[in-house]
Amino acid sequence: MSQTPTREAGRRGRPGYDRAAVLEIAVAAFNERGYDGTGMEELAKRLGITKSAIYHHVSGKEELLELAVNRAMDALDAILDEPLADDVSATARLEHTVRRSADVLAEELPYVRLLLRLHGNSDVERRALERRRAFDRRVTALVAAAADEGGIRSDIDPALASRLLFGAVNSLIEWYRPDGDLPISTVADALTSILFDGMRDTGPAEN
Repeated sequence: MSQTPTREAGRRGRPGYDRAAVLEIAVAAFNERGYDGTGMEELAKRLGITKSAIYHHVSGKEELLELAVNRAMDALDAILDEPLADDVSATARLEHTVRRSADVLAEELPYVRLLLRLHGNSDVERRALERRRAFDRRVTALVAAAADEGGIRSDIDPALASRLLFGAVNSLIEWYRPDGDLPISTVADALTSILFDGMRDTGPAEN
């Protein structure tokens, strides 16, 4: 995703930034300073426009936050709704979900980072956190189905396994750089190999 703001062309009398560019810069500020620590004055300064010009695009800081976290959650929810073949096992679907979540994190890194750092201090944040919990419940159900079919070990609580899986995926926000030398495909391959090698059902241990 480009870090260069997109300027509108041919819109006489309107501010030079479109809403997507305003959102991109706002998300960068929220991640650097915290949502509560970023005022409209700071956003106007970064954009080089007046606060009133920002209100041409959004109603305020809260709408910017909602747009950002919804973008992240929409991308994550879409993974679970991706059509796969009818005969795909729950285990394969779970592995696909983990791999694609790494892809989404890389593609939408600033937005996912912001989502994962929410504290639930506003209605927007609480709605986003509820969407995260709904996503977690769907993944937990998928983990349980994979265990039931014997694809992964069944001696670990599905909710705990889900948290551990996505704890590993979410840790990428702390160190992964999309513009670095390490492709996300390489990271996703290593991540799924390490995680699922430890979760495979190898049968009862020998005495």
